[in-house]
Amino acid sequence: MQARTPTVVFRHPLRVYWEDTDAGGVVFYANYLKFFERARTEWLRALGVGQQALMEREGLIFVVADTALRYLRPARLDDLLEVTVTVAEAGRASLRLQQQAWRDSELLAEGDIRIGCVAAGGAAPFRPCRIPATILEKLP
Repeated sequence: MQARTPTVVFRHPLRVYWEDTDAGGVVFYANYLKFFERARTEWLRALGVGQQALMEREGLIFVVADTALRYLRPARLDDLLEVTVTVAEAGRASLRLQQQAWRDSELLAEGDIRIGCVAAGGAAPFRPCRIPATILEKLP
């Protein structure tokens, strides 16, 4: 993988709803993974990469291969969050992304997520595949 100087490349706003919270009234820890997934999907969309189209046209999908999350402060019902996506490393078949969830200027959670490009089906589903050059060319 090629190391990169991390620069925030995408910001995705989202609101905390009842369904995101636990009995204590704070965002359930696993929901940060959902928030990060939504931001990654919108980041790809902003690059012109629709995941459904990638699967249909190229026979490829991105899957989460590894995660490490750190929780710093709780988010609560109705909070407006901003979830960031930063490309830390780009390899031939995977990307390492750094993601953060913010409420105003307060960092709430951060994650190091590795996504891999794999075959969507065929004779060898989930076989690692090269990320299309058209996608890699769009990365900062």
